[in-house]
Amino acid sequence: MPKLIISGTAHELTEELITIGRAPDNAIVIDDPSVSSRHAQLELSGETYRLKDLESTNGTRVNGIPVTETVLRFDDRIRFGGVEARFEPDTRGSQPLPQPEKIEAKPAESSAVPVDFTNASPFPRRNREHDPLRAAIFVAAGVALLAFLGSMIAVLMMSAPAL
Repeated sequence: MPKLIISGTAHELTEELITIGRAPDNAIVIDDPSVSSRHAQLELSGETYRLKDLESTNGTRVNGIPVTETVLRFDDRIRFGGVEARFEPDTRGSQPLPQPEKIEAKPAESSAVPVDFTNASPFPRRNREHDPLRAAIFVAAGVALLAFLGSMIAVLMMSAPAL
């Protein structure tokens, strides 16, 4: 049997339409000034209840989010004005998920690439051959850069004031 637990008191939900509020003619009476006289209602929808705020002054929140209408789920925290409540559906119905089982991962027996494996990359593989012309161009560019920097330092030193 679904329940609405308010301030430690469990209210079994047996009717299809349940009104909640401060007025004595509600199915669930909450004697608190922050609760409107006709604050909210619960309506049976299939196997669970749908909560609807009846334009209450201080509003209704489910899990901290203001709502006008929502379907209640297992262990939802409801706030009618300043009063906390918790929804527990039928114990035969939805339950919280079980704790996940721990799965042990086993290392691979071998890490060698199979003989029939081909690279699936769309990019061609770089050629690892040494190109002597390319190496010579890089060396010449490095020497030229060092000579240029050396000449710039020499020019700056000649025009610097003496200390």
